[in-house]
Amino acid sequence: MEVVLLHGLLLLLPLAALLLYRYNATFHYFCKMAFFNCWIMAMATLLSPFAALRGRSVENMKLLRAAILPLKHLYGIKMQVWGSEHLNTEQLYVIVCNHQASLDLMGMVEVIPDRCVPVAKKELLYMGMVGWACWLSGIIFIDRYKREDAINVISQTARTMRHENLRVWIFPEGTRNQDKSMLPFKRGAFHLAVQAQVPIFPIVFSPYWDFFNSKEKKFTSGTCTIQILPKVETQGLSSTDVPRLTETVRQAMADAFAEMSASCCGDQSAEHPQHPHCDGAGAGRGTGSPQCEENTAGTSN
Repeated sequence: MEVVLLHGLLLLLPLAALLLYRYNATFHYFCKMAFFNCWIMAMATLLSPFAALRGRSVENMKLLRAAILPLKHLYGIKMQVWGSEHLNTEQLYVIVCNHQASLDLMGMVEVIPDRCVPVAKKELLYMGMVGWACWLSGIIFIDRYKREDAINVISQTARTMRHENLRVWIFPEGTRNQDKSMLPFKRGAFHLAVQAQVPIFPIVFSPYWDFFNSKEKKFTSGTCTIQILPKVETQGLSSTDVPRLTETVRQAMADAFAEMSASCCGDQSAEHPQHPHCDGAGAGRGTGSPQCEENTAGTSN
C-alpha cells in the first residue's frame, strides 16, 4: 500500500510542478533563471575542451556566442538592433553598454563584433567551468575592489588592444541596475579608450520591465531593442579629458534609454528629456564630440 501511495505521489509531483510553472509567477521565474544558469554551466563544460585545444584566445568567443544565441529562442525574446551599421568598421574601439541583468548576455552576443572581449569581475574566474571557459575566451578580469590593480589592467589592456588587434566591451555602471535611470559611470572604459586612442561606441539595451524583473520575480517573453549609437572619438584626448568624456557618453546613453523607455514601456519618467536618436535605419544620432578623465573600470556583474 505504501509503495502504491509513493508511486502516486511521484506521479503527482511533475503535474504539480507543471501547474506551478503555469500559474505561479515566482515559481515560473525561478525555473527560468535556474535553466539559464544551468545552460551556461552545461555549455561551458561542453565547449571548454574544444576551446582548450586552441588555448586562451579571443577566437574562442565565437564558441561562447554560439552557445548563448539559442537562449533567446528558448525564452521567446525577440532582439531588434538599431544602428548596426555603426559597427561596420575595421578599426579598434571600446564598447560601453548599460547593465541590467544576466540577460544582458543574450543582447551582447547579438551584436558583439569579431575579436571583441568583455571585461568582467574577477570573481567570475573562480566559478569552475564557467570561469575556465571565460578565461579561454580571452575575457579580461578586473578586481573591482583594488583600484591600483584595476588601473594596471586598464593600462595593460590598452597595449594589448594594439598588439593583438582587440576590441573591448565594458559595462561602465560596474554592477547590475534595473532602475529607470543609469548609475554613474566608472571611468575605466574611458581611460582605456583614451590611452589606446581608439573611439568609443555606446550601446544601449532597452529596459526589460515588460518581460523581466528580478524584484517582482517576473520572467516572460518580450522584445529587447539594442541601439548602437555613433562613435565618440578620443583622438588627441588625454587623461584630463576623461571626466568630461565619461559624462558626455553617459548623457547620450541616458537620453537614448529614456526615449526607449517611453516608446517601449510607456514610461515617461526617465531621467532626462527625450532626444531624437534614430535616423531612417533606426540608428542613434550623433552624441557630440569627444570629451573626458580618471577612476576604475566598470565590469560585468
